[in-house]
Amino acid sequence: MEGMSDFEALLAEIRACRLCETHLPAGPRPVVRGRPGARLLVAGQAPGRRVHETGIPFNDPSGDRLRDWMGIDRETFYDERRIAILPMGFCYPGTVPKQGDLPPRPECAPAWRQRLMAGLPEARLVLAIGAYAQAWHLAGREGRNLTETVRRFRDYLPDVLPLPHPSPRNNLWLRRNPWFEAEVLPELKTRVADLVGFGVPTAL
Repeated sequence: MEGMSDFEALLAEIRACRLCETHLPAGPRPVVRGRPGARLLVAGQAPGRRVHETGIPFNDPSGDRLRDWMGIDRETFYDERRIAILPMGFCYPGTVPKQGDLPPRPECAPAWRQRLMAGLPEARLVLAIGAYAQAWHLAGREGRNLTETVRRFRDYLPDVLPLPHPSPRNNLWLRRNPWFEAEVLPELKTRVADLVGFGVPTAL
């Protein structure tokens, strides 16, 4: 693709992907963001319906909570020079009635993730949000369940910081695990501030 960097060409290729089109009730719309200089990677699960409609990742109440956890504003969060946002599944997978969104499509990560990670040489920390991102980015080092993995967050630093999904559906989990707010969030805010801050990046 003439005039594009290798990474831009890869993102264009992903945005044109139709690999699992027949399994997507709302059709394909891959949602990915980032530039090679990004120092922080947000690895979520898969876009929800609202994200599918807008094409903007975490453009929903979950995103508001995540930005609050990280201690940053929307402008910083969506600055691709600082933060790459690459879910485990790039398209909205649909929902199960009364249960929430389906898991990310299993075809997505094997097809694209290694190439994407290779294209982000400056990434210093992955925020692995939810069990699917933790399974891939921790590669067998995760705990028996999400709670154990998040509780052991210090074991995975400085490369990966596991988090629960910030969805309102997890309000009960957050109430039952007050150590998350007391121990994990201060570490998260400190590391995010160190990596992305609020100043204008010196290099594009």
